[in-house]
Amino acid sequence: QLDSFKPGLSQTLPSMCGTSNADFPSADPGMYQLDITLRRGQHLAARDRGGTSDPYVKFKLGGKEVFRSKTIHKNLNPVWEEKASILIEHPREPLYIKVFDYDFGLQDDFIGSAFLDLTSLELNRQTDVTLSLKDPHYPDHDLGSILLSVLLAPREEQREVTMLMRKSWKRSSKVTFSIQSLRLSDLHRKSQLWRGIVSVTLIEGRELKAMDANGLSDPYVKFRLGHQKYKSKIVPKTLNPQWREQFDFHLYEERGGIIDITVWDKDAGKRDDFIGRCQVDLSTLSKEQTHKLELPLEEGEGLLVLLVTLTASAAVSISDLSANSLEDQREREEILKRYSPLRIFHNLKDVGFLQVKVIRAEALMAADVTGKSDPFCVVELNNDRLLTHTVYKNLNPEWNKIFTFNIKDIHSVLEVTVYDEDRDRSADFLGKVAIPLLSIQNGEQKAYVLKNKQLTGPTKGVIYLEIDVIFNAVKASIRTLMPKEQKYIEEEHRLSKQLLLRNFIRMKRCVMVLINAAYYVNSCFDWDSPPRSLAAFLLFLFVVWNFELYMIPLVFLLLLAWNYFLIVSGKDNRQHDTVVEDMLEDEEEEDDRDDKDSEKKGFMNKLYAIQEVCVSVQNVLDEVASFGERIKNTFNWTVPFLSWLAIVALSVFTIILYFIPLRYIVLVWGINKFTKKLRSPYAIDNNELLDFLSRVPSDVQVVQYHELKQDPSHSPSKRKKNNPG
Repeated sequence: QLDSFKPGLSQTLPSMCGTSNADFPSADPGMYQLDITLRRGQHLAARDRGGTSDPYVKFKLGGKEVFRSKTIHKNLNPVWEEKASILIEHPREPLYIKVFDYDFGLQDDFIGSAFLDLTSLELNRQTDVTLSLKDPHYPDHDLGSILLSVLLAPREEQREVTMLMRKSWKRSSKVTFSIQSLRLSDLHRKSQLWRGIVSVTLIEGRELKAMDANGLSDPYVKFRLGHQKYKSKIVPKTLNPQWREQFDFHLYEERGGIIDITVWDKDAGKRDDFIGRCQVDLSTLSKEQTHKLELPLEEGEGLLVLLVTLTASAAVSISDLSANSLEDQREREEILKRYSPLRIFHNLKDVGFLQVKVIRAEALMAADVTGKSDPFCVVELNNDRLLTHTVYKNLNPEWNKIFTFNIKDIHSVLEVTVYDEDRDRSADFLGKVAIPLLSIQNGEQKAYVLKNKQLTGPTKGVIYLEIDVIFNAVKASIRTLMPKEQKYIEEEHRLSKQLLLRNFIRMKRCVMVLINAAYYVNSCFDWDSPPRSLAAFLLFLFVVWNFELYMIPLVFLLLLAWNYFLIVSGKDNRQHDTVVEDMLEDEEEEDDRDDKDSEKKGFMNKLYAIQEVCVSVQNVLDEVASFGERIKNTFNWTVPFLSWLAIVALSVFTIILYFIPLRYIVLVWGINKFTKKLRSPYAIDNNELLDFLSRVPSDVQVVQYHELKQDPSHSPSKRKKNNPG
């Protein structure tokens, strides 16, 4: 850490000797922060037929867009009052400001541009700047102006070094002094004071108080923990809002703290109305566990539903946690006993136990301009979300954290994501892996290659994990026939030309299977191949003459057995569509509206005009294609556990249909359906077959869960533990 601050020290010494601020722009890259406040525009050029414009502003640095303002509609004197903080790679690089007129569904019109020379700014002093807009093609035209407030300052680390050095300068007349006396470790005092991380998921509100004349409200929620605050989005016109937002607070107090929560109704043009308040006392919650809280609102009506997780911030050696790990034989025996086959009907919801050791990562992506990252790791299982501490300025972090989860569904997927912590913005994504619980090999330390956000291809770095899973197979099988647990925080569906095309091709392949089967059957009737038609005719006579109802599940059993034979004999013909394996990365690249290539943008802009319809079609295509792929993957033994479960179920159905008349079976089924609500009024209606298929991965999920091959240079040291049972 000392080495990383030496450049900063060398640049602060001149200022203490009387050197002017003009010398600072020669500092090393990544040492300055530019704070911009976009105030307003004046007398902008009109670009619409009505004699007005819908202006927005783009800021570029080094050819890259670093900030884009919101759009102010129908205004030639817009007021933005938006703030942005930008890390400057080198102050000699000018800031490029471009103003556009937004056109819905068309190419945006260029209004004007200007340059800001950062070397002309005085350090640590806020400056108001007025920039006249120009168009290179029409240099004489008056296009208006943009008003900014800018502040160029050293980054927080260098600023603190400067303060410390100035104090030392006052105490000593000598310029040379010991670096150790500055106690550079104090530069990260904020992070060292963290006692933990509070992860909060705001799910929903229920039966909130109506504040508007129409009997509804436009609710939003404010959270406060000490000096930290968070404000949720506004959900219009509802008393049962769904937020599904996740955020984190840092916990500074050892004993915990109290989160103050207030609910408000957004009132346009007036002061917002107060709906109610509640509190969360963190000292009453156990750590390393996700708590679902239903909090009634005081001074109001209704309640809020939250997920709250407390995670310790400090690293703990794995050897120090042996009392809590599976290596403790006594505890392991208790866990094995807890999930033994003899305890089938004891708490059916408690299917199993998962322990995850997040050991370290190597060769991560550099997210900061200094060539380093501040990585931390998030471990998620359905709605349970736990975090490691942050390792600062390191591309090879060691976390050595152990997390435990109760497994409610053995078909869940463990997601491990690595982020780069950023004080001023949301965390930057570094990589992710998704590991189905059924694919885990107990007690083996493995290096998983990190993937991109879509889990379709590799990104830089590997993460070392050691995972143990213990579960009751019978409970897991019963749970398979029940509805899946709803995941509260899921990625929002976005319109994507590539995704729309991919889903269309997937659905087309499923439909083509049915069409080809119909053509094949029809060719038997047309005697295109006499031997095949004769064989089909004899089979038809035999089956119809001897048909019994139990033969239907028997046919599926034979199909499963045949595919299993092909796999065992090495003739596995399973292959997932190349269109899925070669999925184009649907990354969140911003659309450069001033790009000259309007032909490429035209199609996407037209799609945005009918975005809701396109997203709905995109999702329907995905659902239909996934349904067909799940049926195929059941018979292809993609998940052996599910295929064996299907064999057991089909065998039972075959025996029942063979020995019991159909009318008795239908009678029992009907009585169960009619009396289900009477026996269990709060039971959730479900279809066991659909619940089963929901656990089978589609082809897209198979690719996402596929473990990438590791670089030989990152081969982990595998160690196999004694793993009874």
